[in-house]
Amino acid sequence: MSIAEHPLPVSATEAARLFADLADEPALVLAVSGGPDSMALLVLAARWRKSLTDGPTLVAVTIDHGLRPESGAEAEAVRRLAEALGVPHRVLHWTGTKPATGLQEAARAARYHLLAAAAGEIGARHVLTAHTRDDQAETVLMRMSRGSGLTGLAGMARMTRLPPGIGGRIKLVRPFLDIPKARLIATLEAADIAFADDPSNREARFTRVRLRGLMPALAAEGLDAQRLALLARRMARADAALDVAVNDAAERLVLEPSSGDEIALDAKGFAGLPAEIALRLIGATIARVGDEGRVELGKLEGLLAALTEVTHGEAVLEGARAPRFRRTLAGASVTLDGERLVMERAPPRRRRRGGTAAIPAGAATPRGPADEAPIIKEIRPIPLADAPAGPTLAEG
Repeated sequence: MSIAEHPLPVSATEAARLFADLADEPALVLAVSGGPDSMALLVLAARWRKSLTDGPTLVAVTIDHGLRPESGAEAEAVRRLAEALGVPHRVLHWTGTKPATGLQEAARAARYHLLAAAAGEIGARHVLTAHTRDDQAETVLMRMSRGSGLTGLAGMARMTRLPPGIGGRIKLVRPFLDIPKARLIATLEAADIAFADDPSNREARFTRVRLRGLMPALAAEGLDAQRLALLARRMARADAALDVAVNDAAERLVLEPSSGDEIALDAKGFAGLPAEIALRLIGATIARVGDEGRVELGKLEGLLAALTEVTHGEAVLEGARAPRFRRTLAGASVTLDGERLVMERAPPRRRRRGGTAAIPAGAATPRGPADEAPIIKEIRPIPLADAPAGPTLAEG
């Protein structure tokens, strides 16, 4: 029998490697719903912490969304396991009116609001979730289906900062991102630990569930979770390289003086950039000066195409008198004025909805990685270091 048919439990040595970079943290929040992945997170994190002479305080947090009658019993099962493992446990409730549409997205937003709040209360800087290689593969497929760019195809990152509107100083950690779900289940079975089965994971009305149903057929053609996760890692590597190129372009092209409400770029130098670098640079500047958050990639591409058409590609490069160009996007005004390409905060009467604003606790749902296909992520060219970070939450 192959390892795929009989997956191996995650060993203590593997667990130590997965959590090693968190050993010096004062405290860690473990997001534990009661399902197999998160119960394995609780078990493996507790074993790892027990092996340390000194290490972070672990606190398991269960979010009861109040959407299913079984949720209370599932939270109680988590409490019992946490108690047996010597890990403090809290149950937090999503209260208030639930939306009629976008329920999964709203529940996800509420979940991360509550987890971030719990982390803040105990002085933790990290919230750990149990997203697996299978989740990564599904995320990549979702983004492919939505026409994502390179950033979206990079999938979920192992560690990422929560959006400012949710808990910007808190980092989300996914230690199991390259571990198959089957191995986490094998870990629980080896320890004779029960786990909950959420029926919503089989409801075909959800995109992720439908794509999950395609995985066996894709795997038969060689496109399995491992290959999709490999694609994500390679896209992330290329994405990081592009960020370096954008940083370099920003250092060369941002004109002084630039302020918090206005950034000017050298128009000739900008016109000579490769399209991908130009998109990322103008997206970062718009995010910096605008007030509506990140810019949808499709709208950003439209802006760049219009700008290129107006300048005829060569007018700025040849030093000809460039025609005046003005557009408003994501709360920012973009103006081509001679040799300067200026991004500044748009006056209230001119603002249009072009991006996704940071969303305060209890408000509408922020976009997460599963929804990021049309979104270009925030990049940090050195002169734009204060640009707001984009949401990078995942489904889970």
